[in-house]
Amino acid sequence: MPSCSPDCCLFQAVEIIKVYSEDGAGKVVEVPADMRARDVCQLLVYKSHCLDDNSWSLVEHHPLLGLERCLEDHELVVQVQASMTSDSKFLFRKNYAKYEFFRNPLNFFPEQMVAWCQVSNGSIPQSQLLQNFLNSSSCPEVQGFLYLKESGRKSWKRLSMFLRRSGLYYSTKGSSKEPRHLQLLSDLEDSSVFTVTTGRKLHNAPTDYQFCIKPSKVRSECKELRMLCAEDEQSRTCWMTAFRLLKYGILLYQNYKSPQQRKSPVSHFSTPVRSVSENSLVAMDFSGRTGRVIENPLEAQSAAVEEGQTWRKRGHRMNALGSPSLLHPSSLSSVIHRTQLWFHGRIIREESHKMIMQQGQVDGLFLLRDSQSNPKAFVLTLCHHQKIRHFQILPCQEEGQMLFSLDDGSTKFTDLIHLVEFYQLNRGVLPCKLKHPCTAVAL
Repeated sequence: MPSCSPDCCLFQAVEIIKVYSEDGAGKVVEVPADMRARDVCQLLVYKSHCLDDNSWSLVEHHPLLGLERCLEDHELVVQVQASMTSDSKFLFRKNYAKYEFFRNPLNFFPEQMVAWCQVSNGSIPQSQLLQNFLNSSSCPEVQGFLYLKESGRKSWKRLSMFLRRSGLYYSTKGSSKEPRHLQLLSDLEDSSVFTVTTGRKLHNAPTDYQFCIKPSKVRSECKELRMLCAEDEQSRTCWMTAFRLLKYGILLYQNYKSPQQRKSPVSHFSTPVRSVSENSLVAMDFSGRTGRVIENPLEAQSAAVEEGQTWRKRGHRMNALGSPSLLHPSSLSSVIHRTQLWFHGRIIREESHKMIMQQGQVDGLFLLRDSQSNPKAFVLTLCHHQKIRHFQILPCQEEGQMLFSLDDGSTKFTDLIHLVEFYQLNRGVLPCKLKHPCTAVAL
């Protein structure tokens, strides 16, 4: 039998995948058999000329089942595609929460849900909390109540469940953890955890916080799916995060710390987007010969308001020197925000919720949109503590100039870009600073 040349073998190992963006546009990509999800994301970032901030993800989407999940960075894309049906597809999307649990683990694992936290009265430090999950010799356990959809029916049963390295179990007798009362619901090794994209009405779910455990071998058989429902967003996030950590362990940490994920120099075609770390910014006073850190919270708030007023006056002086009036329809300042990645135009409130949820629900994730109730106003949609809030940005006139404010006129700005930049640096009346722009890219 003739031998195969290296070039021929390489050609045979390449497969074609199609990846879709949020607007429905698709891009065909040639993928070698050993290409990881992270590699595909970096290729799409390069081809789409967007900023590589290490938060892009490849999403496995099953429209008929109403399920989706973000692929782990180390997963081989060709293997995942082999388990998908013809109706399934890959999406290219931001996911700011992919490794957020490494940065703020206590936000993801409530004390009452983690077994060793209860034993130690919640005194486990952050580092040890994650080490228990990453260390294959330890035996962490997540416990609590979940609703389980009964097979072939639309009814749900509330059960006490326990997630361990060996799988997800439910108790047949109350909250008993005795081995004779525990029934294996699903293993971890041959299954993946998915978010349910359909509303609660389709499955008659008791709450909005659904998720699903899908065996890898299952393509479209609904009876093999384990449909689950948590009582709130925090507990759902805990269950899903723990599932990933217990399944992949140290691989997730390696993905997080991988040298390939470190920021590289921005290429010439990348769109400049300000990335502000909330932990690295402090209020400063530069009125003297040297700068000083403002430690008094009241003084810092006063400085923030004063800075906003200074920016407003600067814009007013620019208009006085000959720049076009903001009241004129052709004014650049009245439309320039439409060029920004965080502005999404005339989307409805529900769509803004969906986008925030899809991109991770981390603190500071935000977008701006046109107001539905006031054609001259805008709305800031912001995520904080896994809750989505909306702040109306109202226009106001001062000395013939149109300004914008979200704090009833206390702090005013000549355009929305100034407003966003200000609240990236200053929390002001918001629950947190603007940190992560909710963006969509066109492939």
